[in-house]
Amino acid sequence: MDLTGRAVAHGAITVINAISCGLGAALSVELRTEAYVKLTNHPGRIEGHILSDPRESTILIEKTVMRVLKHFDLEKDYGAYVETRSNIPIARGLKSSSTAANAIALAVIAALGEKVDDLTVVNLGVDAAIEAEVTITGAFDDASASYFGNLVITDNRERKILKHVRLREDHPVLILAPSEKAYTSKSNVERMKIIAKEVEVLHKMALLGDYWSAMTLNGIIYSTVLGYDAEVAIEALAAGALAAGLSGTGPAVAAIVPEEKIREVKEAWQKYGGEIIETRINSEKAYIVR
Repeated sequence: MDLTGRAVAHGAITVINAISCGLGAALSVELRTEAYVKLTNHPGRIEGHILSDPRESTILIEKTVMRVLKHFDLEKDYGAYVETRSNIPIARGLKSSSTAANAIALAVIAALGEKVDDLTVVNLGVDAAIEAEVTITGAFDDASASYFGNLVITDNRERKILKHVRLREDHPVLILAPSEKAYTSKSNVERMKIIAKEVEVLHKMALLGDYWSAMTLNGIIYSTVLGYDAEVAIEALAAGALAAGLSGTGPAVAAIVPEEKIREVKEAWQKYGGEIIETRINSEKAYIVR
């Protein structure tokens, strides 16, 4: 039996941040994380390596592997060696943790030669993220968008996907990712809860199909309560973006941009520094690499 597995999951951006009220929405993008897992005969020993950012903690790798092994009652049989590689900047609000958890969970399942349903994989990753304390709510919306692709609208409290939307337009996505990191787990939850009722209204707006307005307004109000400059998103809109707003708890700002407006939005963002990442909406599910 080949006790190795490899899997890929995609990143996502925020449409509705669920931290304030437990209701969220996220949009998958073509950024990605690949995980390689080799099971070992050293139970309890998980060796993790984040090849794209070696200084980051590997606690999420360890918790995700153990969650999957425990799901199959195999935690006393195996340990694991794990490598992840990603083009998603960590701790910028771009769902790096949810994406990594999905890829790692799938890779462990592949290494075991097991099969489980999709939502079980997502929930194993969400549980691991909570246990690793890299998330506040478990980020079920982010994890679902990363795993299933496209746009998902969720109730994170119940871990339910309320709507899964395949968008007609395959729009480009521009992301302004500042160099500084902001870890979600260290965010001011009480301050974000102040806007719970307003976010609930935006969530309803998204359910009714007005995704881009909901994304923009969500970004503006979260920027305000978290102390970010909403002008970054406003300038993207002025340059022709369909939607723009803070992703997660920041600091990255994401914009949905028509092809013909990419240059204008990039020019509007040049003065802010940081990295401008160009990607697209992703419609592909997370998958095991055969």
